[in-house]
Amino acid sequence: MAIEVGSIVEGRVTGITNFGAFVELADGKTGLVHISEVADAYVKDINDYLKQNEKVQVKVININGNKIGLSIKQVNNNGNRFNRRVSRQDFEERLSKFLKDSEQRQQDLKRSLDSKRGGRGGPARF
Repeated sequence: MAIEVGSIVEGRVTGITNFGAFVELADGKTGLVHISEVADAYVKDINDYLKQNEKVQVKVININGNKIGLSIKQVNNNGNRFNRRVSRQDFEERLSKFLKDSEQRQQDLKRSLDSKRGGRGGPARF
């Protein structure tokens, strides 16, 4: 099947960068899914949405010479698998990490303030 603008094809994620993902299409050609074309929501880290060697359906949105522009969000607008964005397990892991990091920052701040007060926790004396 020839690759044409507007066609929906299946491919395999071959590379992930901070600006998008490279997808190998059935005929051996590779296209780029820009990070803005991964999901309708803001994508801070593409690794939250795609994994290496994952099979995905993509829509060809432009062809410029040897460069092929692809979109996942235009394929998935109906029944988008990314609408949930983060699974419950991912959410709980992120929340746990946030709480741990927050506690560490609070301890560091308290230690810093105590050292400026002479370690007694009282008001600073000048």
